[in-house]
Amino acid sequence: MIVNLSEQNSIANQFIAELRNVNIQTDRMRFRRNLERLGEVFAYEISKYLNYTSVEVETPLGIAITSIPDEKIVISSILRAGLPMHQGFLNVFDQAENAFISAYRQHHKDGTFEINLEYVSSPNLDDSCLIIADPMLATGASLDLTLQELLKNGQPSTIFIATAIASRNGLDYIRRRHPKVHIWMGALDEELTAKSYIVPGLGDAGDLSFGEKIQE
Repeated sequence: MIVNLSEQNSIANQFIAELRNVNIQTDRMRFRRNLERLGEVFAYEISKYLNYTSVEVETPLGIAITSIPDEKIVISSILRAGLPMHQGFLNVFDQAENAFISAYRQHHKDGTFEINLEYVSSPNLDDSCLIIADPMLATGASLDLTLQELLKNGQPSTIFIATAIASRNGLDYIRRRHPKVHIWMGALDEELTAKSYIVPGLGDAGDLSFGEKIQE
């Protein structure tokens, strides 16, 4: 399943527009909050595809029958850029377990780069609903390695990837590598630069959220 939120008008379009806007981006708190709100939108939409069980709830005046999710949910993100969206998911799935991965690009002088993973923290993923929150899906290399690493901790029943902006190349790459994964995106951009940055994209989500890092 591939879902592009921007194909249908909703308030999510405003969040994405503000994330892209170079004037609004100068407000780091608003940038983080827009990623968080987008995570909340994704969480609500994804919740429609979970498994549910009917339960009885005692009210002051009687018994109400309702349906609640009955599967283990694990929310994962790639540090540090994924943290605001991760929080948005947690605002909705407040009883979810969590997984974190540290991954970064190491650029070379010839313009190529490799992805380094340095830290992984994950619960057992067997029979879980795994949701990976990452604001940018550029080449797909980081997400591919993230999935490979996470799956060493068990086999989820369902995997969702949620990203604010995806590139066509990255989307196609993940679909080839992981055909059973469900991908949700805020918007899809067609262009990827020679240095693998999405155009028009929104810039570096980690830097815009938390400040620029020292470049090595």
